[in-house]
Amino acid sequence: MAIPPRIWDIHVHFPRNPQKPDDDPQVTLDHLAERLRETGVVKAGLLCPTAYPGRPGRGDGLTHERCIEMAQKHADLFVPHAHLDPEFTTYERMHQLHAMGYRALKIIGTRHEYDWKDYFPVYRAAEELDMPILFHCGVIGGGLDWLNRHPARDPASAKRMREQEEAARKAASGEGPEPTGALARRFGPRESSATYMRPFHLETIANRFPTLKIIGAHLGGTGNYDEAASVARWRRWVYFDMSGGRTIERHAVERGLIGKEFAIEKLIFGSDCPADEVHEHVERFVGIFDQLGLTDAEKDQIWYRNAAELFGLEESVWAEE
Repeated sequence: MAIPPRIWDIHVHFPRNPQKPDDDPQVTLDHLAERLRETGVVKAGLLCPTAYPGRPGRGDGLTHERCIEMAQKHADLFVPHAHLDPEFTTYERMHQLHAMGYRALKIIGTRHEYDWKDYFPVYRAAEELDMPILFHCGVIGGGLDWLNRHPARDPASAKRMREQEEAARKAASGEGPEPTGALARRFGPRESSATYMRPFHLETIANRFPTLKIIGAHLGGTGNYDEAASVARWRRWVYFDMSGGRTIERHAVERGLIGKEFAIEKLIFGSDCPADEVHEHVERFVGIFDQLGLTDAEKDQIWYRNAAELFGLEESVWAEE
């Protein structure tokens, strides 16, 4: 595989292993940085979690202060995104996060629609501070894959399902502890809804905050592609990342999303996968871009330039009459 000359990976989660909560997070972060660099990533949007009042388990005990302290070891690579809940984040806290060195935000799993007015102070601060926001769109994945790895045909999935059901049974009967951290977020009850995270809510935000830079994840999420394409088409600062795995990648090709429904200038590469899978993820997109016959300039737009323009590292180039 010919590695692209430069990649901006907009969707990189701070690495945590819920099965090994005592692992040194700096070691796992260093491993992530090494894998990213080997794959040609020169900038990575590092999504740094934290816990919120009333939202136990989120963040796995890491604070925004601690996350950015560790990320500074790789300051040339990581662009820190503060993973936050706008319900529990004040306008003043936004300025504190920016002063720490956070340059963008990540929002997912809210208890109201993204365009709920009580979230506006966070969006107003982000607009003033020029901090792009990456919004999750669609269903939250990460559990068992009932399409591609159904327990009826995949032994690893069957084993995992039985373990989860036994843990849930023990928790319900008082025999075992309640799930915490990443396990609670992934398999426990949620107060959010995929309908709260639809791309059309980003259109409302874009109208209310016309210079706020917005990135919708996963091409809008399965089932939301038309919504996402429409918002990207008509709102200048709304972009979408291409993370989400093989199903979304297949849809992008089969449904003509790349360069046909979404302008090339509105798409940004994102991996959203474990460190050791980033290389494979990039390989698949190299093949997809070749299959679609994209030019080198168009590939560079998606791999790097669109994100670089969004964050001010590259100047936008406009057509001349």
